[in-house]
Formats: sequence, structure tokens, C-alpha cells
Amino acid sequence: MHEQTEQSIVLSPKPAGGISTIPPARVSSRTSPAQGRNLGDVVFKNSTLAFAIVVFSLVFLMTLEMVKGSQLSLARFGWSFLWTSTWDPVHEVFGALPFIYGTIVTSLIALALALPLGLGVAIFLSEIAPRWLAEPCSFLVELLAAIPSIVYGLWGVFVMVPWMRLHGLPLLSKSLGTFIPFFRGLPYGFGMLTAGVILAIMILPIITAITRDVLRAIPTTQREAALAIGATPWESTRIILGSARSGIVGATLLGLGRAIGETMAVTMVIGNRPEISAFLFNPGYSMASVIANEFTEATSELYTSSLIEIALLLFVVTILLNALARLVVWSVSKKFRTA
Repeated sequence: MHEQTEQSIVLSPKPAGGISTIPPARVSSRTSPAQGRNLGDVVFKNSTLAFAIVVFSLVFLMTLEMVKGSQLSLARFGWSFLWTSTWDPVHEVFGALPFIYGTIVTSLIALALALPLGLGVAIFLSEIAPRWLAEPCSFLVELLAAIPSIVYGLWGVFVMVPWMRLHGLPLLSKSLGTFIPFFRGLPYGFGMLTAGVILAIMILPIITAITRDVLRAIPTTQREAALAIGATPWESTRIILGSARSGIVGATLLGLGRAIGETMAVTMVIGNRPEISAFLFNPGYSMASVIANEFTEATSELYTSSLIEIALLLFVVTILLNALARLVVWSVSKKFRTA
């Protein structure tokens, strides 16, 4: 008796017409292994992996170097470095609170001024303006981002500071200073408010360009559907803004990151005084400015270590801000996907 195996031929039943057919050959379910991997795929995979490793290695090495350079300051002051307001290089007593305060205040001023203006310009360019006007205006807005920060700083020193000293600050003090205590103080021209205005101009093209691109990426069918059910152009725009919320949040946080890390323009107009004041007219200092101004003048190891610790703090704040931006965009996008 012959044993049946997997490779035996299975005879098909004879059809009703009496004509026999040749049985189909059984096809093995197992595919033959590949003779070899494609060389291009291997090179592409390994090269992109190497690029990613290089980027992460640079971030890790930068962090390691700053932690190593700030060891003396960390051992001397500990966590009190963050909330101590004394900055005395002569007696080697250092605290970063005035610089943290100045960075936060100027960045929030810039964001408060640039966000509504940038959002309005983006809505006009993407929803209202005709094409012949939107294209040149978009080019001009993006051109602002290409101007070097030192040019903004020079413009701030020779144009913005004199105007703020003679007209802007006295007007704000007279109109708002009576019931808002922040708009008080001597009108030096140099100060946190002036630095915030310069930063607002610098981050305006970032917020505007990204928001405009996000609004343009919304499908036209959403606008047509809103108008078809009787919505006004303003109501249709509100619907589009709701769909583009995650992109707008990302553009806002990206502009905030630029404002926190800006150095030269802020250094030239903020006044560079390590003091904490509730009056926005008074001079201040930022973390990036103190590093740019005093790093070459550091005369002791503790002085240098304190400046490196401020750089480390600025680096950590930037990383956390970008992580927060990624988290916010992810959460908002997930909410819209599940809605």
C-alpha cells in the first residue's frame, strides 16, 4: 500500500460531461526565502539610523558638557541658585532669579503682542485676501524672519528706544499707569517692555507663517459645507480655526521658544540690570543676555561655572518647552481624531 504524502496529486472528480480534466498542481504555501537583501535598503536604513544617533549624541554631549562645567556652581549654591536674586561677581555670590524673571516677562509680553496680531494676519491671508494680494503679503511676512537679530537690535537702539522714551512709555504711563501698576516707572527707553516689543516683531513671522499654512491645509470642503448650511464667513472661519487648533498651538509654542532663546536683540534693548521689578518700564536681564555679556569677562572658575549653569537651565527650559509643544499637539490631534 502506497503512503500518501503532502506532495501527492489529488485527482479531481470527473465532470458530468464525461470528459476528464487535468488536475491542477498543488502550490506550496511556503514561499522560497529571498536570495539576499537589497544593498540599497541596507545602506539607507543604516545611514538614517546613523544620522539619528548623531543628533541624539550631540544633545547628550552638550548636556554632559554643561553639567560638567557647572559642577562647581551646583556644589556651591545647590537649588538655591534658582531663587536667589543676588548677582555679585566681586564676592562670588550668584543667583539666577533676576535672569529667569526677565526671560519670562519679556517672552510673555512678546507672545501677548504677537499672537493676536499673527493670528489675524494669518486669517486674512488664508481666508479673506484675494490671491493677488495674499501672495506678496505672505512674502513680506516671511521676509521678516530672514532679518538677522543684530539688525533688529540696532533698529531697537536707534529707533524703538528713543520713541519709547519720548512717546510710548509716557503715553502708557498716563493712560494705563493710573490703574495698572505694571505700566509705571521711569521712562528710560531701555527696559523689559521695549525688549518684549522687539521680540514680538521677531516672532510674528513664525506664528503667522505656520498658522497660515495650517489654515490652508484645512480641506476646502469644510468651508463649503459650513457655507452650505447657512453659516456666515465669520462662522465658517471659526469652524476652520477649531480644526486648526493643534497647529496654532504648535506655532505659538514655537514662537515662544524663539523668544526665550533670543540673545542679541534683547541684550541691546533690555537694559542689562540684574534686578526684579514689577514695573515693565524698568531695565532687566535675561538668561541669554547675561551669558552673552559676561562670559568673556568671567574672572573666576565659580563665575564661569555659574554662567554655564544658567546656560544649562536655558537648555533644559528649551527642551521642556519643545516637549510640551509636542505633547499639546499630540493631545489635541488625538481629540479631533476620536471626535
